[in-house]
Amino acid sequence: METDEIYKLIGKIVLSENPGLMMKKIRENLNVKQKELAEVIGVSPPVISDYEKGVRRKAGVRFIKKYIDGLIKLKGTDSVILSIYQDKQNVENSGIIDIKEYKKPIKVADLINSVEGQVLAGNEMIDHYLFGHTVLDSIKAIIALKGEQFYKIFGKSSERALIFTKVGLGRSPMVAVRISPLKPRLVAIHGTQNVEKLAIEMAKVEKIVLVLIPPIEISILLNKINKLVEQDD
Repeated sequence: METDEIYKLIGKIVLSENPGLMMKKIRENLNVKQKELAEVIGVSPPVISDYEKGVRRKAGVRFIKKYIDGLIKLKGTDSVILSIYQDKQNVENSGIIDIKEYKKPIKVADLINSVEGQVLAGNEMIDHYLFGHTVLDSIKAIIALKGEQFYKIFGKSSERALIFTKVGLGRSPMVAVRISPLKPRLVAIHGTQNVEKLAIEMAKVEKIVLVLIPPIEISILLNKINKLVEQDD
């Protein structure tokens, strides 16, 4: 079932100055070959190439929808939505302290143990897997990342850990996550010793693992996480 975000993405492509180039960017960000996509949507690879290069007439809504549907079948809805935001970006002043994709997925429980975290919600999901993490300065991120910019924090997969530092009572990060169409697998709160019950209840409603990390230095926190990631590479 298509989401509002997919409809918006299709509309963005249709209205762009170069729809073919935008489609190519999405496909390449997803590491999908022209031949692979062509087989899924029932056309020849040259047809894909011609539309992307603009050799044929400008791609219409019907073909663009078919193209995006094919990518969704291959990579999933969330990955397709995120792919449009995967340009090499300058994250200075965006609040993103560290963002990483894992070569091998890591169990939620292993990440929690590495940072000596306390599970506040979602204990039944700690055997799920994470495909990356994003560490954020919560104040900067919530102020700087508006609307579509918020997708930056999800990297290439929403099955990741969002780790918010410099947190007061934990409500603001959970509010930001709750209003986002994409949900992370895990939200970790760092910088406080107490988390509001409202934040915990929101995590339960959204089926997100919520973790409280002890108040350690951010550099030490990053070292703990990256050491775990390097062990699994």
